[in-house]
Amino acid sequence: DIMPRNSLELRSTITTDGTLRINLERVSVAEPGQGELLVRVEAAPINPSDLGLLFGPADMETLRAEGTGEAPVLTAKVPPHLLPAVSARLDQSMAVGNEASGTVIAAGPDLQDLVGKRVAMIGGAMYAELRLIRRDACIVLPEGATAVEGAALFVNPLTGLGFVETMRAEGHKAIIHVPAASNLGQMLV
Repeated sequence: DIMPRNSLELRSTITTDGTLRINLERVSVAEPGQGELLVRVEAAPINPSDLGLLFGPADMETLRAEGTGEAPVLTAKVPPHLLPAVSARLDQSMAVGNEASGTVIAAGPDLQDLVGKRVAMIGGAMYAELRLIRRDACIVLPEGATAVEGAALFVNPLTGLGFVETMRAEGHKAIIHVPAASNLGQMLV
């Protein structure tokens, strides 16, 4: 029987008293089963949607470093009038990171041919050392592609496609996207 592996994950919690807590948690990751891959995460972008989950409506002016060198913790205060907006996530330690890429280090019995391949992934909990994920949430990167090149393969490209398809479907002739030098802006151009 193979023992589960340990991984660090970046977690975000907002408590009922209005404290944002960001920390690293040691978690146990099972070995992959049928249709699953175990990926060593090598690169992950920071999208605005990641920041929303990571920080929520916390007041960043109140951000403080706490904990120890081995167990660092960041805390900040969430203004009381903004707590109802995050009531569904109160007191839950939530894993962060929408997309990433890395190398497959283990695979279910049906996917052994992917061990050693680099993949792009989507599905949350990507700000971690290891990610157990279903094969259908991954794209195998071309030979020679770097982890950085594959890390932002989903969120921005699909957003750009959604912008253009919506523009066309609604009969518009242009899109106005102010941060044109952003990763998404460059893709739209």
